[in-house]
Amino acid sequence: MASALETTITLPFEPELIGEGSDCYNNVESCALYRMLPANARDYVRESPHLLEYLHILPVNTVGIPLFLSELKRDLKSIDNPNIIYPVSETTFIHIFPDPDDVRNWYIPIEPSFLHSVKEIMPVIEERLIDMIDALDEEPMTEEARINVLRNFIKQLVYIKQPGEVIDPSILAGGKARNIKDRVIKFLTTDIGAPAKPQSTSHPTLSDGRIILTSQEYKALEYLMIRDKIEMGTLKPFLSDRYIEDVTCGGVGPIFVEHKIFKGLKSVVGFQDSEELDNFVIKLAERIKRPLTYRNPIVDATLPDGSRINIVYGTEISKHGSNFTIRRVSEVPMSILQVIESGACDYMTAAYLWICLEYGMSMFVSGETASGKTTTLNALTTFLPPENKIVTIEDTPELMVPHRNWTREVAKAKGKGEGEGSEVTMFDLLKSALRQRPNQILVGEIRGVEGSVAFSAMQTGHPVMSTFHAASVEKLIQRLCGDPISIPKTYVDNLNLVIIQSAVKLPRGGTVRRMLSVNELVGYDPETEGFSFMAAFTWDPATDTFTFAGKGSSYLLENKIATMLGIPENRRAEIYDEIDKRAKILERLHKAGYTHFWDLFHMITKIKKRGLLAIEV
Repeated sequence: MASALETTITLPFEPELIGEGSDCYNNVESCALYRMLPANARDYVRESPHLLEYLHILPVNTVGIPLFLSELKRDLKSIDNPNIIYPVSETTFIHIFPDPDDVRNWYIPIEPSFLHSVKEIMPVIEERLIDMIDALDEEPMTEEARINVLRNFIKQLVYIKQPGEVIDPSILAGGKARNIKDRVIKFLTTDIGAPAKPQSTSHPTLSDGRIILTSQEYKALEYLMIRDKIEMGTLKPFLSDRYIEDVTCGGVGPIFVEHKIFKGLKSVVGFQDSEELDNFVIKLAERIKRPLTYRNPIVDATLPDGSRINIVYGTEISKHGSNFTIRRVSEVPMSILQVIESGACDYMTAAYLWICLEYGMSMFVSGETASGKTTTLNALTTFLPPENKIVTIEDTPELMVPHRNWTREVAKAKGKGEGEGSEVTMFDLLKSALRQRPNQILVGEIRGVEGSVAFSAMQTGHPVMSTFHAASVEKLIQRLCGDPISIPKTYVDNLNLVIIQSAVKLPRGGTVRRMLSVNELVGYDPETEGFSFMAAFTWDPATDTFTFAGKGSSYLLENKIATMLGIPENRRAEIYDEIDKRAKILERLHKAGYTHFWDLFHMITKIKKRGLLAIEV
């Protein structure tokens, strides 16, 4: 059995222990606190009694009863002291708890195991499970099968005591049931990361060896065993929360999260010392089959849900202790309409990019880290013709393409003990992609020698889309032409479009992501060794609006796309009418509710099939 991924939990408030006694959980209708809850909160409590237990220790007389929400809206960003609980799974909830003394509020995961003292019996259960697993005829291959096997084994090892059931006192010699007050005291005085002794348990045991647990204790045990042995341990609530963008542990102390609604938050989950943290990251690396060593103390990998993780091990290179960062990847990407909702661009900008990508323009989305480059690139894939063959090349899989003819390729690092030739680089994959006759090649990020192959692909007529780290067009060109990418200057104008994107602060406060500009690369002058480019769209920070600066003078629209379409020179201004038309189509689809990624792609496919995008010549 794999070791549990343990951490320490520190509550940001003094528990008030309101309404002690087990009757409250056996019959919630009799609970005074339950009757004070709004209707939707009562529904949650009936399904998850551990949530009511948490509310009983919460100082509601001071902070008030939290607001229960099934879904978080963007307008919650304006709340200064949020006191909100929302679900992230059937059994787990998150409490956003205010901290008036800090810019970061608290992030509190409420799990079935939160207040139940089952950690002390887990080693006993583990010992017995080893014998049961060894006796298995066939090893379960899928995660779902392993979970089912584990559940069945736990049921055989536990006796669930029903409310009001009286058991022979002789069986209870080893211990007695605890009320909520006892559990809270146990919770606050126990180091959660400390290993328990496997020899015995204070819980009562039947003569056949089964451990007697209450229904709540059993649910807590089952949850912990599955979470820690098969899933991602104490990271599970963070990875279940679709509103989280990043999970960061910079060393000893709390785990921090970047939240889509509440921005920077500090978690009650953290590490008390370097040894505890080192053990955690070692077990975490083993769980994802990328073990850490003193010789190889850095790991870049992908979690089972597709999220990217970076781990740095040891105090020699990380002075505050080992650290890790997880960049969450949504199962369903944001659509371009959701990007517009966030204010990153407007309908006209999206319509312009739509026609450019449809007619094979190569494009980079450029900006600093966490500026939303990959989100934008993903959203724009819905504009690629649905009949196209798409090849994506990444070192960590993040791109999600809606097209059925999609080849997804991921670079492979040389594994431990593998010989020469086992490594497959993005450079190798890009060269291979050119033989697959794609209509578009998407590269997760251009940052090395694969850049020269990407520009060679553009020269041979293969449109390329990628992300890039540069804060301006000038810096982008400098990086392309310098080491290690080293693109010849005469190749650079094969790139048609550069979106410069950034996380910016608005005058009224708050950090947002915006397309600062959409730029057309026009050409290279060998005499002056200079590049000419023009901004088709620019963002005005004062009004938070976008200006179509290239209207009437767009090089790509008039000299490339209009020429492809056979539009006579004296009628090329009509191409701008097409931008207006597509902007209105996007606006109508938005108002009609086709905002989700897949829904929008299917509607754009139908619109194209009906000939509504055809440009009359």
